[in-house]
Amino acid sequence: MPSLRTIGLWLALVAASALIAYGLTVARFPAALLLGPMIAAIAFGVGGSHLNVPRSGFLAAQAMIGCLVAHAVTGQIAQTLYEDGFVIVAVVLVTVAFSGLVGWVLTRLRVLPGTTAAWGSSPGGASAMVAMAEDFGADPRLVAFMQYVRVAAVVFSASLAARFLMHDAPLGAAAGAGDASELSSVAATLLVAAVGAFVALKLKVPAGAQIGPMVLGSVLHATGLVRMALPVTILELAYACIGWYVGLRFTRETLRMTFTALPGILVATFTVILLCAGWAFLLTLILPIDLLTAVLATSPGGLDSVAIIAVGSQADVSFVLAVQTLRLFVVLLTGPLLAKWISRSVNEDAAP
Repeated sequence: MPSLRTIGLWLALVAASALIAYGLTVARFPAALLLGPMIAAIAFGVGGSHLNVPRSGFLAAQAMIGCLVAHAVTGQIAQTLYEDGFVIVAVVLVTVAFSGLVGWVLTRLRVLPGTTAAWGSSPGGASAMVAMAEDFGADPRLVAFMQYVRVAAVVFSASLAARFLMHDAPLGAAAGAGDASELSSVAATLLVAAVGAFVALKLKVPAGAQIGPMVLGSVLHATGLVRMALPVTILELAYACIGWYVGLRFTRETLRMTFTALPGILVATFTVILLCAGWAFLLTLILPIDLLTAVLATSPGGLDSVAIIAVGSQADVSFVLAVQTLRLFVVLLTGPLLAKWISRSVNEDAAP
């Protein structure tokens, strides 16, 4: 059983998260219930609380976000991929190339040891990158720190972009969640979440806990077989779990260990974000999409947090999720090859 201290810390974290989320909601920020818990969790993690979100809780939260996306996108992702497939592939490749270039520069400058910078710069699949990095000799703690700094920075920057690019920001945290008044619809949605996540995880699909329910739910919802609906309370809890999961990854020990590399990590992170933002602007000149949609589509991860922001804003959710989902698979397939290539090229240049 958890100690009284742990219970007290969790109560304090929940209270701080609610307070910050309320302030962000009043300020009309989308995904306030993701941002608030994340900000509070970063403070608690760095403060030495030693709290953590159970893996099962994080997977359940991802499954709920998958169902939220399924309700919002229905069957349009496949159509979007078909109509704008070439441009979407180009967006994905450019984003991966930007991140690879930044990883190469960090590795060459020896900002971080070995291949750590190459793995840490990967634009997506944070948990998978951390797991694979250890198998290839990189320091998983430093990779995790780089990945979650990127995720946090993307959430903050994407939320700012959504706040100022929307004409009238929605106040509700669960925009697009649908009417959850019918108990049968809620039960069916929870069943879709459980089955979709279970099958996808068994098949070892990347980010399966989210992609499984998203794909299964989209098909069933589009064909009218299932009416996707989730109570606002469940969605709010899912938002908070993801925010806490990311925020609590920032610990005092990790900060101390990476203190000298932190400036380089921050510069690299925001360089990738700015490069992607520039590419997003060019996209608006090529495709008939608005700047907010382009920014969210090109933002370098992660899928769950960007999905929350996209659904809660005025962006074209189908385009954003098509790009983000495709990039996740590309990153997971090319990440090991790119990291090994960067490491080999730098080592060869350094050799006498």
